[in-house]
Amino acid sequence: MDMYLETERLSLRRFTAADAELLIELDSDPAVMRYLTGGEATAPETVRERHLPYIIAGYEKWDGELGLFAAHERDGGAFVGWFCLRPETDGPREEAELGYRLRQASWGRGYATEGSQALLHKGFTGLGLRMAWAATMTVNHSSRRVMEKLGMTFVDTAPVPPDMGRVEGAEHGGVRYEITKEQWERARI
Repeated sequence: MDMYLETERLSLRRFTAADAELLIELDSDPAVMRYLTGGEATAPETVRERHLPYIIAGYEKWDGELGLFAAHERDGGAFVGWFCLRPETDGPREEAELGYRLRQASWGRGYATEGSQALLHKGFTGLGLRMAWAATMTVNHSSRRVMEKLGMTFVDTAPVPPDMGRVEGAEHGGVRYEITKEQWERARI
């Protein structure tokens, strides 16, 4: 296992080609996909042929330090979901998207906050990040609470892409939260 980061309860590692079934299962849960596709599952061939190769190629692009990481419970090894810390394709490396997608069985256990805090710490102390941002649907209150717990602040609203029109709450648009290295450092004092 190519370990990337550990927290008190989680191990984050790089994805491999052997992880397709984990992603297929995650993206097949209507509750997990509620605010992404309106509950529609991602086709298994899309995960295998597009998503997973893109994830793996991202490690090379960002020197293995930024990207999407599989999360497992340290105690027992159960797959929790994934976390990401990655720049936009053509954006500056000093600004990265923070994200997460967790299995329904892992909701409400503080994993989203724990994994995200660890990634922010690594990004701001060891990877040269100066700002991290996260986005979600306006109506996704659970995800917004995690962002607020992390010390991120609401900065903007945005319309959702046209292909998300069938998603519950799409008419309310999306939101973006940000945290700078300086804000993160002040919150730690």
